[in-house]
Amino acid sequence: MANTGLQVLGLVLVIAGWVFEIVVIAGPWWRVSAFVGDELVVSQVLWEGLWMTCLSQLGRLQCKAYDSGLALSSSAQMCRTLCVLSLLLCLLALPLIVTGLKCTRCLGDAQEPKARLVRTGAIMFLLAAFFFLIPISWTAYVVIRDFYDPNIAAPLKRELGPALYLGWTVTVLMLVGGAVMYLGSISPGTAPMPVFGKGGKGNPPSTGAESKPEKVFV
Repeated sequence: MANTGLQVLGLVLVIAGWVFEIVVIAGPWWRVSAFVGDELVVSQVLWEGLWMTCLSQLGRLQCKAYDSGLALSSSAQMCRTLCVLSLLLCLLALPLIVTGLKCTRCLGDAQEPKARLVRTGAIMFLLAAFFFLIPISWTAYVVIRDFYDPNIAAPLKRELGPALYLGWTVTVLMLVGGAVMYLGSISPGTAPMPVFGKGGKGNPPSTGAESKPEKVFV
């Protein structure tokens, strides 16, 4: 039988991760201007995200969306695509999980089909976490690589924004939540493989009295 407590706990974790994932994707706090060398201007901070850039100056925040998505680098377009794909997977997985929860009555008392729906939704959330982890980690790699590149001018260097750290936390939430939900939907008494020769089902066990093929000598 499925475990209702594990299913609900996993659902809470993945929903929390999904909500924070939307905040991370929509926010401009992926990269922040780095203060290196003589470029120390503490009154002006530039934030960059997937969809917009924001300039914080003397307590005022001004944001501007990118003029064209096609004008962005291939790396930024790849990050956008994977993030949108991750959100869509979560959106598709959530109705499956809610329908298949043991504490709901959407499919009546059919426990095994409901558990199958929950396991499918959990796998979709695990895939969504993986797709979201790729742009987060890739952006962090590019920022660190460019920061230590001597050929890049100091005003163009960036540092890791708080959205990246929150993104890693979101990934852990979704991975843990998906795994807990999957484990909570496995029936411990179900045999992984069919067993033959018990209860009159399947083929009878082989015995030594079975007829053997005759040898033909030519």
